Amino acid sequence: MFDFTLEATDWFARAGTLSTPHGDIQTPIFMPVGTQASVKGIHKDHIMEIGSQIMLSNTYHLYLRPGDETIAHFGGLHTFMNIDLPILTDSGGFQVFSLGNMKTPQKNSPSPSKGEGARGWGKDTGETTSLVKITEDGVEFRSHLDGSKHLFTPERAMQIQANLGADIIMAFDECAPGTSTHSYARAAMGRTHRWASRCVAEHTEQQKIRADKGLHPQALFPIAQGVIYDDLRVDSVKYVSDLDMPGVAIGGLSVGESKPDMIRILDAIAPHLPSSKPHYLMGLGTPEDLIEGIYRGIDMFDCVLPTRLGRHGVAYTSRGNIKVTNEKYRLEKEGIYTRPEYSTMVSRTYSLGYLRHLFKVGEMLAGQLVSLHNMEFLLNLSREARKAIIEGRYEAFRKDFWSEYTGG
Repeated sequence: MFDFTLEATDWFARAGTLSTPHGDIQTPIFMPVGTQASVKGIHKDHIMEIGSQIMLSNTYHLYLRPGDETIAHFGGLHTFMNIDLPILTDSGGFQVFSLGNMKTPQKNSPSPSKGEGARGWGKDTGETTSLVKITEDGVEFRSHLDGSKHLFTPERAMQIQANLGADIIMAFDECAPGTSTHSYARAAMGRTHRWASRCVAEHTEQQKIRADKGLHPQALFPIAQGVIYDDLRVDSVKYVSDLDMPGVAIGGLSVGESKPDMIRILDAIAPHLPSSKPHYLMGLGTPEDLIEGIYRGIDMFDCVLPTRLGRHGVAYTSRGNIKVTNEKYRLEKEGIYTRPEYSTMVSRTYSLGYLRHLFKVGEMLAGQLVSLHNMEFLLNLSREARKAIIEGRYEAFRKDFWSEYTGG
């Protein structure tokens, strides 16, 4: 059911096809993120129209609201969302750790607003108090919504994701901070490996239960960790590659480390990634991330950044990011600039002057349109990269991209 066929390689860059119960996925591919069973502000029909082949949802958030058992009652995410695309769910591990740090307001300072200090984001109004407790069994944490206490174990993560019913699910891992020492990174990596083995065992049991109920199978991807240490990353990739699962994921490389560190790690692990399995780089989704990740053997990407930037008026272009709300675009009759092969439904339809107007008057359509453009731009970039790999010219394609692109 989850066969992965390599159609072409160009050095480490690969073009392949991954089969799932809800359709085939041609790689390399960018996956739009529907954190809470919805891509923010984007109708599902538009997700399909721009060429999406798979989308992602988040286990942590859906476990808290509306609850995995509620989604199971509706028949799983596909029927709950009424969408017939393959779906991937992450394990919730990253959110457990990232949302487990709460800010304590300083004396006489304003209370942190919802979505900023209350979640450990935004301006630091005081000391950080970790509400996460890590043991060999799992991770105890408090909900960022109401402070209630919860426990995620590898087994529980598999049970929740079985209820969510995605096609591809992730093993539960410890996402160690990017500032971790080598000794702590090694300990966290070892724990992640032991948890991965427990995930495999529970996943096997859950798939038997799903088969008995006539439900579609799920593919489990274990996650390689190791922070920014080459030796740990290589060891971790080798470990998860040897597990008898249909794919591998690389986690912990979009959590604040420098771009040079990320590239160095991808260079270190590229020769050790399994050729027979898809490689998923978690949480990365800028144009340059795709170009350089594909160059180093990555097949699948996801990120909330395209829609987050879009809601704030930042658009991807073939030359780098632009701020649509800038005064210089007030009278601009042309759309968002892209090369012809990357043009989007939005760039072909709306002028920059009109998009700027929508932002300036607070029209919610503004963020929706630029978010949609950003996602389609990445999907077009993935498609053109795949074409270049098949034609054996990815190096030239990469150089051509950088000849014009200036980054964010």
